[in-house]
Amino acid sequence: MSPDSAPIIGGKVSVNGRRYRLPRQPTVVVCIDGSEPGYIERAVGAGRAPWFGKVLATGTNLIAECVVPSFTNPNNLSIVTGQPPSVHGISGNYFLDPESGDEVMMNDPKFLRVETLFPAFQRAGCRIAVITAKDKLRGLLGKGLTLGSGKACSFSSEKADQATLAGNGIADVPALIGLPVPDVYSADLSAFVFAAGVKLMERDRPEIMYLSTTDYIQHKHAPGSAIANDFYAMMDSYLAQLDAMGCTLVLTADHGMNDKHDTNGRPDVLYLQDLFDQWLGTAKARVILPITDPYVVHHGALGSFAIVYLPASATVSEIAAKLKVLPGVEAALTREEAAARFELPADRLGDLVVVSTRHKVLGTSVARHDLSGLTEPLRSHGGLSEQKVPLICNRKLAQETPSRRWRNFDAFDLGLNLVA
Repeated sequence: MSPDSAPIIGGKVSVNGRRYRLPRQPTVVVCIDGSEPGYIERAVGAGRAPWFGKVLATGTNLIAECVVPSFTNPNNLSIVTGQPPSVHGISGNYFLDPESGDEVMMNDPKFLRVETLFPAFQRAGCRIAVITAKDKLRGLLGKGLTLGSGKACSFSSEKADQATLAGNGIADVPALIGLPVPDVYSADLSAFVFAAGVKLMERDRPEIMYLSTTDYIQHKHAPGSAIANDFYAMMDSYLAQLDAMGCTLVLTADHGMNDKHDTNGRPDVLYLQDLFDQWLGTAKARVILPITDPYVVHHGALGSFAIVYLPASATVSEIAAKLKVLPGVEAALTREEAAARFELPADRLGDLVVVSTRHKVLGTSVARHDLSGLTEPLRSHGGLSEQKVPLICNRKLAQETPSRRWRNFDAFDLGLNLVA
């Protein structure tokens, strides 16, 4: 069935095999980038987040799992499609395109294999607003929206001053919001997202809104730190305003975050390309780091998930066995094993997938990583240890489901179908 013929039956919209009720009030889903469990609770405990405190006590407070690799692109696309990467095709921030043979950012909408919820709900008559911090997600999240209609907008904080009616469904964003375009490496990039969300809810009252932040703060500051609490206090203020306007609010995260450094504060890295060069010969294997994106200052392209392409002369099972016994390696899986275990598209994986342990990261070669931007001890993500994320709603569940395995991509199901 083509996207244009996605059915609306009995007041429900069918998207990617899931059915969603049409919103009875504005429904806002927020992806708090890098928000491991603990950030919200510590801010509440410090008296900095009264709205969050109320929601934790009287709404829905769950722990969910994100998809692995626990990176931004695959998880945001899972949240807005309601399905894992094996369905939507976005397997990382960065990959080796099998068609071209080039390593590229996975930002182009052509890589998305199914539609998101947004065009389906727009066809059902809903106004849509999609606001992201980083522009890398905007094209993927906005794919399929009719943006010149006055019924939808999709833009980023990073390039808010470049938004046009034809390309984004909105123009003159900084003037509308009353804020300048923020620096990409700042908490203000996320604050702009929330300020824009509040302004658009006041002005247009979109029925479906998606807000996605940046993890700049979480990469640098642990739960309960003063700067982290400041960041969650900022969110608390804006979310309280959306709540006061009658919105159903669902908050989750694309991934958690962990310390990835040794006792001296240096990144604790296993450099896989250097390792394979020793084992198989220089450049015989090819290591791809799917965390790679245009914003590497705060993580140095170091994460806990890597993809390896091996030469034909190598035996995959033998290499996997050698990797599994190395300190800091949690899993070394063949393409088929990784696709099955992590619900990934097999055709966008290499011969091996390597996942590091909680406090370890994976790199290519020492010489290829610029770590000069790491002004604090490294915190990063990508592995199984960053899979637990919050799933919170300002409404109560209509029915308790104690045996359900919650995923972050259940966010729209929760907000539209499952709360009272």
